Amino acid sequence: MVSSAPALAVAPPPPGSDALDLAQALSISRTLASWLVARGFRDAALTRRFLSPRLAELSPPHAMLDRDAAAERIARAITAHERIAVFGDYDCDGITATAVLTELLRALDGDVVPLVAERSGGGYGVSPAAVERLHATGATLVVTCDCGSSDHASLAELARRGIDCVVIDHHLVPDEPLPAVAFLNPQRPGCGFPFKWLASCGLALSVGAAVRARLGRTIDLTAVLDLVAIGSIADVVPLVGDNRALVRAGLARLADAKRPGLRALFELAKLERGVALGAEDVAFRIAPRLNAPGRLGSAAVTLELLLEKNPARADVIAGDVEQKNAERRVLQDQMIAEALAEVRERRWDDAPAIVIGREGWLPGIVGIVAGRLADDLGRPVVVIGFENGAGRGSVRGPRGSRLYDALKAVSSVLVRFGGHQAAAGLEVSAERLGELREGFAAAVASHGRDLSAQAASDAVKLAPGDSLARVLGDFALLEPCGEGNPSPELELEGTLLRAREVRGGHLKLELELASGERVSAFGANMGERVLEPGSSVSVAGRLVRDRFRGGDAAEIRIQRLS
Repeated sequence: MVSSAPALAVAPPPPGSDALDLAQALSISRTLASWLVARGFRDAALTRRFLSPRLAELSPPHAMLDRDAAAERIARAITAHERIAVFGDYDCDGITATAVLTELLRALDGDVVPLVAERSGGGYGVSPAAVERLHATGATLVVTCDCGSSDHASLAELARRGIDCVVIDHHLVPDEPLPAVAFLNPQRPGCGFPFKWLASCGLALSVGAAVRARLGRTIDLTAVLDLVAIGSIADVVPLVGDNRALVRAGLARLADAKRPGLRALFELAKLERGVALGAEDVAFRIAPRLNAPGRLGSAAVTLELLLEKNPARADVIAGDVEQKNAERRVLQDQMIAEALAEVRERRWDDAPAIVIGREGWLPGIVGIVAGRLADDLGRPVVVIGFENGAGRGSVRGPRGSRLYDALKAVSSVLVRFGGHQAAAGLEVSAERLGELREGFAAAVASHGRDLSAQAASDAVKLAPGDSLARVLGDFALLEPCGEGNPSPELELEGTLLRAREVRGGHLKLELELASGERVSAFGANMGERVLEPGSSVSVAGRLVRDRFRGGDAAEIRIQRLS
């Protein structure tokens, strides 16, 4: 219980000299300047570049291994009127990368057939089933998006059938050489491209730019930045460097929702057009909807939505996507409840990692379940859906987990696996589940976590003289926030004016700060806290726009309360 003794809010201490200098040089609030200084920003020019990333400052692409070879082969296919199959994985990055490259190559007069992998028809990547689908298109060139780095046998089979392959991927690279005419992946040893964390949609954009230059044509590359923003955020790549510039520009374009499919989806998601979007809007309101059809069966409808030019047709497709999203929510809640019940029954409280699987669990939902369990349990989690003894699973973990390394250590148990350190997928037979559970836990314990990947989480205090409205506007300069660039936490101390429990067991507070400014605060699942009006309260959390009060009113989403 917070003390019930009446108290006046105490004014926070003033920022240090470095923060004051940075605030003056950049005309930003002292609160934002304090946050930046705490994270190592002191040079005004470098900080200005971080706060205002420009596409003109993207890393020069010329050192990307095989970029020229990919552009040459694709340009030759366009000039010779060859059919090109663009094949992407079924997640948001794969779908958006496929849409990006399809739009750009069609704008260059390419004969393009876009396809995406099917969970129930071969699984992720260039599976044997995908080889048959690609061969049936009549294409003489296949360009993969967000897959292919580990699909040696399938690419060799395509080559045997006379089909060239260009691989665009960002997943970690096996040691064996890949049978492709070009392999673009910044993770490749020897690749001189300095920025290693582009998502596949960002790589697809770079390839499109290279083909455009090779053909000497002029097309608008910025038209696909909305898709690059969605794919990058959904794939949880670090939102720093090149990704920060691409996603910032993409979010601005996405807010206008000029693409008919996204405009229709905005209406269903109750997103207002023309209002600035943050990475959180994409991560929680757009990407889950786009991913839903692929989780339940076929991602083709999502690809169709993104490429559709007719608004009326886009409305119909978006309705189908929204229905699939509703079905996905019901299934995921059921699976999460079943998984947590098993964790409790088996008493896995001290296990370094959790491996859980069940016959009948939908493979398309296991990634969401793994992510939720990893958040709740604070450990790497593997969740597997089995069908007739064949299992497909997803791997998630807390920030800094080395998931790919752990899977590589137990690769002998698996049918196949792929991904990166932050998220991965696997296939395993039911009879080897016990071996996987034991081996994966041991591997996680031995590999530990990359502590350098963990973002600083200390909250910054509201500086004297700064209004919440100004700080809220300034914090928007940090967008896109997410992996590698955390959302700022603000710490406030104030006198409690009101406290009440609201529907759902949540807590709603109203505080008065030392400056006299009032602010509301929302604490999820904190409704049982007993607080006395007139007491001194300290809250820390994310500052967001108060949509109920409107205007420039701000609300704090409580993470810590004392």
